[in-house]
Amino acid sequence: MKILVPVDGSEPALEALRHVLGLLGGGLKASLVLATVQEPVYLYERLLPADAEVLERLTGAVGTRALAEAEALCKAAGVAYEREIVSGDAAQAVLNLAAACGCDAIVMGARGLGALKGALLGSVSQRVLQEAQVPVTVVKQRPSAALAAASAT
Repeated sequence: MKILVPVDGSEPALEALRHVLGLLGGGLKASLVLATVQEPVYLYERLLPADAEVLERLTGAVGTRALAEAEALCKAAGVAYEREIVSGDAAQAVLNLAAACGCDAIVMGARGLGALKGALLGSVSQRVLQEAQVPVTVVKQRPSAALAAASAT
Protein backbone atom coordinates (compact mmCIF):
# COMPACT_ATOMS: atom_id res chain seq x y z
CA MET A 1 0.00 0.00 0.00
CA LYS A 2 1.21 3.51 -0.83
CA ILE A 3 -0.32 6.58 0.83
CA LEU A 4 -0.15 10.13 -0.53
CA VAL A 5 -0.19 12.89 2.10
CA PRO A 6 -0.48 16.39 0.62
CA VAL A 7 1.34 18.92 2.80
CA ASP A 8 1.15 22.71 2.62
CA GLY A 9 2.77 23.58 5.94
CA SER A 10 -0.57 24.05 7.69
CA GLU A 11 -1.52 22.40 10.97
CA PRO A 12 -4.41 20.43 9.39
CA ALA A 13 -1.99 18.93 6.86
CA LEU A 14 0.45 18.03 9.63
CA GLU A 15 -2.40 16.50 11.63
CA ALA A 16 -3.19 14.25 8.65
CA LEU A 17 0.46 13.21 8.53
CA ARG A 18 0.47 12.50 12.28
CA HIS A 19 -2.58 10.29 11.73
CA VAL A 20 -0.76 8.30 9.05
CA LEU A 21 2.39 8.04 11.17
CA GLY A 22 0.24 6.70 14.02
CA LEU A 23 -1.21 4.04 11.71
CA LEU A 24 2.27 3.09 10.50
CA GLY A 25 3.51 2.97 14.10
CA GLY A 26 0.58 0.68 14.92
CA GLY A 27 1.66 -1.84 12.30
CA LEU A 28 0.10 -0.70 9.02
CA LYS A 29 2.38 -1.79 6.18
CA ALA A 30 2.52 1.12 3.75
CA SER A 31 4.93 3.45 2.06
CA LEU A 32 4.49 7.20 2.22
CA VAL A 33 4.57 9.99 -0.36
CA LEU A 34 4.75 13.55 0.98
CA ALA A 35 3.68 16.08 -1.63
CA THR A 36 3.37 19.81 -1.83
CA VAL A 37 1.90 21.91 -4.59
CA GLN A 38 3.33 25.30 -5.47
CA GLU A 39 1.58 28.01 -7.38
CA PRO A 40 2.63 27.84 -11.01
CA VAL A 41 5.38 30.09 -12.29
CA TYR A 42 4.13 31.99 -15.31
CA LEU A 43 6.14 32.82 -18.40
CA TYR A 44 6.14 36.56 -17.70
CA GLU A 45 7.58 35.85 -14.23
CA ARG A 46 10.47 34.04 -15.92
CA LEU A 47 11.08 36.93 -18.30
CA LEU A 48 10.82 39.86 -15.88
CA PRO A 49 13.33 40.61 -13.13
CA ALA A 50 12.13 38.30 -10.37
CA ASP A 51 11.29 39.46 -6.89
CA ALA A 52 12.08 37.30 -3.85
CA GLU A 53 8.74 35.46 -3.90
CA VAL A 54 9.06 34.53 -7.57
CA LEU A 55 12.67 33.41 -7.07
CA GLU A 56 11.57 31.14 -4.22
CA ARG A 57 8.92 29.57 -6.46
CA LEU A 58 11.38 29.18 -9.35
CA THR A 59 13.93 27.38 -7.16
CA GLY A 60 11.45 25.20 -5.29
CA ALA A 61 12.25 26.86 -1.97
CA VAL A 62 8.56 27.38 -1.17
CA GLY A 63 7.89 23.66 -1.60
CA THR A 64 10.94 22.69 0.41
CA ARG A 65 9.82 24.98 3.24
CA ALA A 66 6.27 23.57 3.12
CA LEU A 67 7.66 20.04 3.48
CA ALA A 68 10.23 20.79 6.19
CA GLU A 69 8.11 20.11 9.28
CA ALA A 70 6.47 17.07 7.68
CA GLU A 71 9.86 15.63 6.83
CA ALA A 72 11.03 16.26 10.40
CA LEU A 73 7.99 14.35 11.74
CA CYS A 74 8.74 11.41 9.45
CA LYS A 75 12.40 11.36 10.40
CA ALA A 76 11.55 11.51 14.12
CA ALA A 77 9.18 8.55 13.64
CA GLY A 78 11.79 6.64 11.64
CA VAL A 79 9.48 6.45 8.62
CA ALA A 80 10.90 6.53 5.10
CA TYR A 81 9.09 8.64 2.54
CA GLU A 82 9.16 9.85 -1.02
CA ARG A 83 9.01 13.59 -1.60
CA GLU A 84 7.23 15.37 -4.44
CA ILE A 85 7.09 19.09 -5.23
CA VAL A 86 4.81 20.03 -8.10
CA SER A 87 3.09 23.15 -9.32
CA GLY A 88 -0.39 23.90 -10.59
CA ASP A 89 -3.93 23.68 -9.34
CA ALA A 90 -3.67 22.03 -5.91
CA ALA A 91 -6.56 19.57 -6.22
CA GLN A 92 -5.67 18.49 -9.74
CA ALA A 93 -2.01 18.13 -8.80
CA VAL A 94 -2.92 15.88 -5.84
CA LEU A 95 -5.13 13.74 -8.08
CA ASN A 96 -2.40 13.52 -10.75
CA LEU A 97 0.28 12.64 -8.18
CA ALA A 98 -1.85 9.89 -6.66
CA ALA A 99 -2.12 8.30 -10.10
CA ALA A 100 1.49 8.93 -11.17
CA CYS A 101 2.97 7.58 -7.94
CA GLY A 102 0.69 4.55 -7.87
CA CYS A 103 -0.89 5.54 -4.57
CA ASP A 104 -3.60 3.37 -3.06
CA ALA A 105 -4.97 6.08 -0.76
CA ILE A 106 -4.85 9.80 -0.04
CA VAL A 107 -4.89 11.16 3.52
CA MET A 108 -5.24 14.91 3.83
CA GLY A 109 -6.20 17.66 6.23
CA ALA A 110 -9.66 19.18 6.10
CA ARG A 111 -8.39 22.68 5.48
CA GLY A 112 -5.11 24.17 4.40
CA LEU A 113 -3.59 27.53 3.77
CA GLY A 114 -5.84 28.34 0.82
CA ALA A 115 -8.24 31.22 0.47
CA LEU A 116 -11.15 29.33 2.02
CA LYS A 117 -9.58 28.87 5.46
CA GLY A 118 -12.91 29.43 7.18
CA ALA A 119 -14.80 26.77 5.27
CA LEU A 120 -15.76 23.58 7.07
CA LEU A 121 -14.07 21.50 4.40
CA GLY A 122 -11.56 23.22 2.15
CA SER A 123 -12.16 23.38 -1.58
CA VAL A 124 -9.09 21.26 -2.33
CA SER A 125 -10.19 18.51 0.07
CA GLN A 126 -13.72 18.62 -1.32
CA ARG A 127 -12.58 18.29 -4.92
CA VAL A 128 -10.13 15.48 -4.13
CA LEU A 129 -12.91 13.64 -2.28
CA GLN A 130 -15.22 13.95 -5.27
CA GLU A 131 -12.76 13.10 -8.03
CA ALA A 132 -10.16 10.70 -6.60
CA GLN A 133 -9.95 7.20 -8.03
CA VAL A 134 -8.61 5.88 -4.70
CA PRO A 135 -9.99 6.08 -1.15
CA VAL A 136 -9.56 9.47 0.50
CA THR A 137 -9.41 10.09 4.24
CA VAL A 138 -9.89 13.66 5.43
CA VAL A 139 -8.46 14.10 8.90
CA LYS A 140 -10.22 16.60 11.08
CA GLN A 141 -7.89 18.77 13.12
CA ARG A 142 -8.05 18.16 16.85
CA PRO A 143 -8.99 21.22 18.87
CA SER A 144 -6.02 22.95 20.43
CA ALA A 145 -5.42 22.60 24.13
CA ALA A 146 -6.45 26.24 24.57
CA LEU A 147 -9.80 25.69 22.86
CA ALA A 148 -10.40 22.48 24.80
CA ALA A 149 -9.63 24.23 28.11
CA ALA A 150 -11.89 27.17 27.24
CA SER A 151 -14.81 24.92 26.31
CA ALA A 152 -14.42 22.86 29.50
CA THR A 153 -15.11 25.87 31.72
